[in-house]
Amino acid sequence: MTEYGIHASHEQIPPADLLTAMVAAERAGFASAMCSDHFSPWSERQGQSAFAWSWLGAALQATGLTFGVVTAPGQRYHPAIIAQAIGTLGAMFPGRFWAALGSGEYSNEHITGEPWPRKEVRDARLRECVDVIRDLLDGEDVTHDGLVTVDRARLWTRPRTRPPLIGAAVSTGTAARCAEWADGMITVNAPEDHLRQMIAAYRDAGGRGPVCLQVHLSWAPTEDEAEAVAHDQWRSNVFGPPVSWDLELVEHFDVVSEHVTVEQVRSVVNVSSDLDRHVEWLRGYADLGFDRVYLHHVGQDLLPFVETFGAKVLPRLH
Repeated sequence: MTEYGIHASHEQIPPADLLTAMVAAERAGFASAMCSDHFSPWSERQGQSAFAWSWLGAALQATGLTFGVVTAPGQRYHPAIIAQAIGTLGAMFPGRFWAALGSGEYSNEHITGEPWPRKEVRDARLRECVDVIRDLLDGEDVTHDGLVTVDRARLWTRPRTRPPLIGAAVSTGTAARCAEWADGMITVNAPEDHLRQMIAAYRDAGGRGPVCLQVHLSWAPTEDEAEAVAHDQWRSNVFGPPVSWDLELVEHFDVVSEHVTVEQVRSVVNVSSDLDRHVEWLRGYADLGFDRVYLHHVGQDLLPFVETFGAKVLPRLH
């Protein structure tokens, strides 16, 4: 049976309010949670970007939910530091934490002042980081010279069982490459044919573990409100790669999204005031074969969404 969780968007909501929403989500019946890990938001209108790793400790303590984070080792983060963060949360909250590893976006990584590598180089760097992180979590002493450098690193605090390392993918090529190393795959909502191809690419390449989906949605009591929320908060996020990977600053995203229409936003966000329609969409993702579906309401006030979906949507999905 598909598990339905909630996504915590650090780019949009202050961390204290986000924590309050996660506590409410557990009470409302959401089974799990995941969060983003950004240094900056996608738009001035979103206006937040708290440090995910600090927040995760509080969220795991305040709830009984499992949590995951989508993160990008290799530039902003040294892989040994990510391994230490994963190891600490895994030791404190056994069986309740996972990390999805991806190649990142320049909007977060440019802060180091280092050049932004070509995509194939970023992919190779990620693969090296995966090996470093996994070896450290498995208790090995690690020295590595390559696209990342590690000098005699060892994790002194480790969980008894390594937390799952999930592959983050938006293309079938990346999904297939993740199958070599990942304990599962996560992607974002897209047309049904593409999602079916993503699952097939991962499984056909030998991918194991759960396949997970982050669903962007906008719900409000009226259709106009649902559209207004989605257009205000998510129109800077309608662009696929390479734009989403390679733009540097919030201001850049706001300029290129200035003339994005509501219909364009609807192509990447499930927008409706009709709860039956949301149930239909979510059941459809389960039918495709996703083991976990994380709901991301793109508005900045999560509590009405949490209460309504907890009472009127989740029971119908179960």
